[in-house]
Amino acid sequence: MDPMTWDYILKYVIVGDSAVGKSSLLVRLTDDRFGDTEPTLGVEFGSRILQVGEDGRKVKVQCWDTAGTESFRSITRSYFRGAAGALLVYDVTRRDSFEHVTSWLDDLRAHADENVSVILVANKTDLCYITPPPLPDIQYGQAVPMPRSSDLADDTSPVNGSSSQSPTTGSDPPASKDPNLKPRAVSTLEGALFAKQHGLLYVETSAKEGWGVVDAFEWTAREVLRRVQKSELDKRRPGGVKLDERQAKKGGCC
Repeated sequence: MDPMTWDYILKYVIVGDSAVGKSSLLVRLTDDRFGDTEPTLGVEFGSRILQVGEDGRKVKVQCWDTAGTESFRSITRSYFRGAAGALLVYDVTRRDSFEHVTSWLDDLRAHADENVSVILVANKTDLCYITPPPLPDIQYGQAVPMPRSSDLADDTSPVNGSSSQSPTTGSDPPASKDPNLKPRAVSTLEGALFAKQHGLLYVETSAKEGWGVVDAFEWTAREVLRRVQKSELDKRRPGGVKLDERQAKKGGCC
């Protein structure tokens, strides 16, 4: 793939509480590495060209990694405007970061375009698992089984966003007994049901191991392009979606 050519540019924002791994997700996407990152002051920027969909559209995702602290909240909100996609991130071992997701989602819907595509990202699964287990079969509107109360209380339900893993609709397999692993504070089904109830995509990731990171950006880009093809984004022409000039001269995108 020629790194200098693209069919679309999409603006993304990455939001969520501090220390949930937003900057690490961006570094994993752009540099394919993991390392210690300093707390984000304001915003950080990164980009990468991805091939999306069966027709291999070249999509340049331009990502704004926003600070998660309250003191920068007014600054980060200004970057939501014109975003075509958003990653809403929480840490699977921190219950509070999941409980704050609703507030971040409210901010996105108040300040971003009404048709912004949002994916809920359950990050840091490497703290709970040695290998990436499969996601429940919930992508793109598929049915999610209603959990038993014991399922929601089970902090060890596994998940991963890697597309190489087969989705599952059955009960979660048991977690590893490795004493170095942490229990989950938010189960797979609880996160998946929240996403489904609020019309979000859902993925689980490990920025450290690289599990599901590219999927998070690709799945969101696929949803944005689907909306472009259905003209859902043409009504307001948000700044977060740009066509290659050659395509624009042809009079269309599809």
